[in-house]
Amino acid sequence: MNSPVVTTAPEAAPVAGRERRPSRPRARTQRVQDAPAYILHSTAWKETSLVVQAFSREHGLLALVAKGAKRPHSLLRPVLSAFQPLLLSWSGAAEVKTMTHGESAGIRPLQGTAWMSAWYLNELLLRMLPREDPHPALYDAYEYALLSLAAGRRPAAALRRFEWILLHENGYGVDEAMPDFGDPALAPQLRQQLRERLEQHLSGRELATRKVLMDLQRLG
Repeated sequence: MNSPVVTTAPEAAPVAGRERRPSRPRARTQRVQDAPAYILHSTAWKETSLVVQAFSREHGLLALVAKGAKRPHSLLRPVLSAFQPLLLSWSGAAEVKTMTHGESAGIRPLQGTAWMSAWYLNELLLRMLPREDPHPALYDAYEYALLSLAAGRRPAAALRRFEWILLHENGYGVDEAMPDFGDPALAPQLRQQLRERLEQHLSGRELATRKVLMDLQRLG
């Protein structure tokens, strides 16, 4: 039996005076199944879909298209809520990937000012984290803060702890041991120190949630 003949097309001759540019390597398609994650923000996309900003423990901050999530009978519609632990699946090679599945992994009931404190955490993550740069320690600090807020504890200690870890994970921290965030005597100094460092690295951009929280405190 004769062996199959494999042929290749002849290589095109280069055009005179034109240099051949090296081809860009294609991005690999990423397929992730059931990754622990939280939704930080979502915006409408087209008529029936959402673009969500998700924070994953193993994959960091990423943008996902949830196709059909706004439809009344979509399985994703009741799942994609902020501050609730999720298991998300997605695929794609572009910066914005396609969500293929999502399911709840628990409930974090937030009430009153705890909502604004939680939005403050989300805004910090969206402002300061680069895309697809995993920070497991920061994810754990975020989850710890949400658990504290859901339990009705005073938010100050959990917020300062999260801010401190956020700065250190991004290389903006100070070379000292983690303080006792539950010590009332340290609270004013820690709050001022962390606020100054955050403002420095936010380049003067005011956080919307912080402004609302301060307005609420004045009204109270």
